[in-house]
Amino acid sequence: MKNIFKISLLALTALLFANCNRSNSNKSTLTGLNFNDPKNGNFIRNNSFDGQKTPPGMIGVEGGSFTMGQVQDDVMFDWNTTPKKIHVRSFYMDEAEVSNSEYLLYAEYTKDLYNPSEENYRYIYNSVLPDTLVWRKSLGNTDILSENYFRHPAYGDYPVVGVSWLQANEYCKWRTNVVNLKTLIDKGHIKNIFEIDSVKIPFDTEAFLANSDKVFKGDSTIYKRGVGRAVRKRGEPRPGRDEFQGARKISRSDGILVQSFRLPTEAEWEFAAKANIENREYNNIRGRKKYAWDGKYSRDKSKRNRGDQLANFKQGPGQYSGLSGWSSDGADIPNKIKSYPPNAFGLYDMSGNVAEWVADVYRPIIDSEANDFNYFRGNIFTKKMIDEEGNVVIAANDQAAEVDYDTLPNGNIVAKQLPGTIKYIPITKDDTTLRRNFMVADNTDIGDGDANSSRFFEDDEDKVVPSMYNSPKAPTKEIDPETGEEILVNDAAKRTTLISNNTRVYKGGSWSDREYWLDPAQRRYLPEYMATNYIGFRCVSDKLGPMGTGKKSARNPSR
Repeated sequence: MKNIFKISLLALTALLFANCNRSNSNKSTLTGLNFNDPKNGNFIRNNSFDGQKTPPGMIGVEGGSFTMGQVQDDVMFDWNTTPKKIHVRSFYMDEAEVSNSEYLLYAEYTKDLYNPSEENYRYIYNSVLPDTLVWRKSLGNTDILSENYFRHPAYGDYPVVGVSWLQANEYCKWRTNVVNLKTLIDKGHIKNIFEIDSVKIPFDTEAFLANSDKVFKGDSTIYKRGVGRAVRKRGEPRPGRDEFQGARKISRSDGILVQSFRLPTEAEWEFAAKANIENREYNNIRGRKKYAWDGKYSRDKSKRNRGDQLANFKQGPGQYSGLSGWSSDGADIPNKIKSYPPNAFGLYDMSGNVAEWVADVYRPIIDSEANDFNYFRGNIFTKKMIDEEGNVVIAANDQAAEVDYDTLPNGNIVAKQLPGTIKYIPITKDDTTLRRNFMVADNTDIGDGDANSSRFFEDDEDKVVPSMYNSPKAPTKEIDPETGEEILVNDAAKRTTLISNNTRVYKGGSWSDREYWLDPAQRRYLPEYMATNYIGFRCVSDKLGPMGTGKKSARNPSR
């Protein structure tokens, strides 16, 4: 009986504390006003945020300090990776590269949403498809891969390749919108639009937050439920089943929608690949890591798999997998994702299989005076475009509205802005008045391309003009004097480099690279519109709140 009395007393005490905490959480400690109380203005505060959930398919990477650009070997002697100590914030990263089946879902979704048989949408679907011809070789029998690698189920779990940096970015945006759309449907905030009209209704997260009435083609009945209690005056009828329920519509401050998916920055990717967490001893890092795993060698040391390669890479001329019957890495082309052991963060294939796009604009060295907090080169600061009536402008929101297209240097046609998405414009000088942290919209050339660091080249008219990098220019549209048709004319001038503000970094070795490139600090570059058979990508998402969730723990393997 005594034990029962004690248990009951503890339960009652816990219940009282819970009620006190609940009442206190609904009250402003600084003003005394109650939140979510119609008698106190019904100001809403969302108290249900219990911490950010790990996005599907991702792993949490706790940030910290590390030396970026610290390589084991530099046989090129170009000093392309200047070591610099920086701090990286915590984030979430895909366990593995985006696979063919996942990217095919994106392509088919886009095809259903923007039917290519409609004149206005005819280029959108083709613009997201991978370039399957990257598998062709002038002196190789590889057409079987061009025909099958992307779509055949035998390669469904293989990393997608043939995707440019631009296409990878668009996939990240689409993924953000689809995850948020499903979240809103699952929580009952909007109707299941897949059941209403397949996926023919475009959804954009930012447009939904800015003006939800314009998102669902003007159908206000799709938005079912907002947040908070709606206050009805005496005698007012209850809203009908198809009418909007709640005090107000969802905003970013409610914490319901996920953070955007994007490509990792170079610093984030390198930090995640190195996974120095396993080399940490208290607050120090022991030694350097040459690979994503610990150790000096690329072969497995465990008894069960001793001698097997820990990554998929080219081991020598003609040595893509090893001898018949004894394949040392198990693949002659990209292998299935998660085929090799993960690194200390739980991330797969951070060395080998396919190289991966990162967000940064390429420059030959990491800036000696770069920002040491979450370094990234490529920021272009923008703001939402507002029309004369003060409303946010949404691109081609009406199905009859014409979609604006652009032609890339390789001749591919892409939509400048997908229908249903918010239009953005660069910030102006008025927006940066008296600011100290940034001054211009395009920060790609900050400290690299100004008057003090520019080089001089001669243009087609033999005029000397300043240009940091003499890279190819985009094709121009001209009228053919014989046929009168509009044609594309490529830049035929002699160019000395591919480096420009549209050249992006890719990291990590691949199935076709030698061991040298497996070092996470190594870096290479390619124009953002180009694709290869050895570059894929994975997404990241920002972590909100505290850096980590666990307590500090000492790690001293030598004791």
